Amino acid sequence: MASTFTSATQTEQRDRPLKIGQHVLSSRLIVGTGKYDTLELMRDSLAASGAEAVTVAVRRERMYDRAGQNILDYIDPSQYLLLPNTAGCYNAVDAVRVAKLGREILRALENPGADWVKLEVLGDSKTLLPDPVATLEACRQLVQDGFSVLCYTSDDPIVAKRLKEAGATSVMPAGSPIGSGQGILNPNNLRIILEYLKEDDADYPVIVDAGVGTASDVSVAFELGADGVLLNSAIAHARDPIRMSVAMKHAAIAGREAYLSGRIPKRLYATASSPEEGVITSRPW
Repeated sequence: MASTFTSATQTEQRDRPLKIGQHVLSSRLIVGTGKYDTLELMRDSLAASGAEAVTVAVRRERMYDRAGQNILDYIDPSQYLLLPNTAGCYNAVDAVRVAKLGREILRALENPGADWVKLEVLGDSKTLLPDPVATLEACRQLVQDGFSVLCYTSDDPIVAKRLKEAGATSVMPAGSPIGSGQGILNPNNLRIILEYLKEDDADYPVIVDAGVGTASDVSVAFELGADGVLLNSAIAHARDPIRMSVAMKHAAIAGREAYLSGRIPKRLYATASSPEEGVITSRPW
């Protein structure tokens, strides 16, 4: 019992909270606020996820749904760190303008999330894949304007390096296309991105963004070494969003703990888990 307790304590000491710019998060799960059937369901799902940071799309001076309800009335700004995003932007000019609008909204709310932004600059409306050139341009502008930029990008390791060099506070490679639910399609690219971005800064935050379909996808992302996961559709479109939020919370914890623990190597043949000494019967071969 004593050794088990010591091992658990050492694991807790080895891990640290997720730090993104000036923000420190105990939960490594960041959740979105769009696509829910009702704002009440969104509110309850956010609470069930255990997330401390939630991302909100900035579209107009205030953020209303189709029924005219303000989404911020259902998100307690004293409970959550708000992360404004530039979803729906297709060029750098629009993305920078929307980011500045989000900053002003959160400053008025006195929410500490006013200093950061999740940058999305999409290439087309069919694939929702990022435009790498426009994303890099917008990232540079926003960094110069004092933003901590969390940058959504593809799983291209070279683009990821360029965004970090441009001053992105965090690079956020997609596991697969937005809302596709396909999970991590190219784990090798994610491994390379993690290697490249952390080679001179082990604490640089790499967050998987987009493509999560279910809890196992979250665990896989963390087991590969991602520092965080941002998701929305997998919860909002689940048959039971609140229960899925709980599943995502536990998957994040399990995946992170598995990564810190270190998996055993994969082998072609079996390896006995029990010692072979003292076997009663002899082998027939």
